[in-house]
Amino acid sequence: MADYAAPAGAIHPSRIINRWVQLIAGVIAMMAIANLQYAWTLFTKPIQAHLHVSLVVVQGIFAAFILVETWLVPFEGALIDRIGPRFMLGMGGVLVGLGWMGSGYAETLRSLYLWYMLGGIGAGFIYGGTIGNALKWFPDHRGLCVGLTAGAYGIGTAVSVAPIANMIKVSGYQHTFIFFGLIQGAVVVVAALFLAKPPAGWTPPGWKEKEAQVKARVRSSKVDMTPLEMLKSGSFYMIYFMMTLVAFGGLVVTAQINPMAVSYHVDKIIVFGGMTALVLAIEIDRILNGLTRPFWGWVSDHIGRENTMFIAFTAEAIAVFALLQLISRPLWFIVLSGLCFFAWGEIFSLFPSITGDLFGQKWATTNYGIVYTAKGTAALFAGPGAAWLFSKTGAWTKVFWMMIACDLIAAFLALLWLKPVARRTIAQAEAALGEPVPASRAVRGVA
Repeated sequence: MADYAAPAGAIHPSRIINRWVQLIAGVIAMMAIANLQYAWTLFTKPIQAHLHVSLVVVQGIFAAFILVETWLVPFEGALIDRIGPRFMLGMGGVLVGLGWMGSGYAETLRSLYLWYMLGGIGAGFIYGGTIGNALKWFPDHRGLCVGLTAGAYGIGTAVSVAPIANMIKVSGYQHTFIFFGLIQGAVVVVAALFLAKPPAGWTPPGWKEKEAQVKARVRSSKVDMTPLEMLKSGSFYMIYFMMTLVAFGGLVVTAQINPMAVSYHVDKIIVFGGMTALVLAIEIDRILNGLTRPFWGWVSDHIGRENTMFIAFTAEAIAVFALLQLISRPLWFIVLSGLCFFAWGEIFSLFPSITGDLFGQKWATTNYGIVYTAKGTAALFAGPGAAWLFSKTGAWTKVFWMMIACDLIAAFLALLWLKPVARRTIAQAEAALGEPVPASRAVRGVA
């Protein structure tokens, strides 16, 4: 039975499933599409060999995937905000399945680009739709529930890395694309059947009693800003810039961990249970990349978004620096690459959460979709950009130092700039409604 009181809009109340069941369905859908991004590194070398192309060219496919997965989300999000997630995410599941299956049949670089980008379009529907649904249904647990949903995208590959790696080795990368593409698409279509947008004016049970307590810890606005209104806000541009900076480092490790392992000669060293350091690192990376999102989301629900960003981004810079020093040692390669993922993956819970906090929940899917394009911007530098710099210098050292610099800049911007800018955004929005910000919140500035 659903926990709401207001009548539904496009979907009859009897067809709206309990919000916690919807959260689980969103988590499953996100897990099903995780391989498109996080298992990509396993396919890079086989694709190079089969198509006789360079790493820079292959990583161009990754960048193209990220671009369509992110830059189309604002438009996809607008459709989801208006129509609801059920149909749109079902269509996304079909595109995800076709994208990987078509990539398996592709015999030219052009066709591989087209099919993998088609999968990216589908992944954008699913990513934006499930995050938006969590933002709308859980204003009382926004950081945690968005973190759980986004975390599924990070951790989803953990259960399939070893099977994918083994299937590539035994049957080839093309058969692997086709087999897993069919499974992933079907899982998403089924999960989409459980999703629906909240009725107009819906709030969680007991929200009036909880609202003041929640807002004492995390500033949030009562105003639902349209995408155009958000684009006029200074907070948006600060959030976008910071997300681009931190996304760059994480995407470098995501896309380049296989080439990095080869460069430092740790890719074929057996470390545990017959697994190489590379495969075990990817397994652990994906697990920690999933766990970090609900963990830091939960932390931000208690100490504020900007404070959490400062701590996490600084930790990321430290982890990258340590990895640079010890990457040639297999065990340290595994541990420190995992810490890198743990300290960067939280951007996919913190940035959607602060977007919902500042700009409201009515247009949350569209608004975060616009913010999410920062990941696509970062992918241009993290995919072919980082590969090009490596090809020119013959080492990954400069790439690592760029990652460290980006993390530290974002950390201090969160604490020293975003915090007061966000406070002003909420104050101005609520003043327009004739509801000035309480003095306690204005003075404390709890993010």
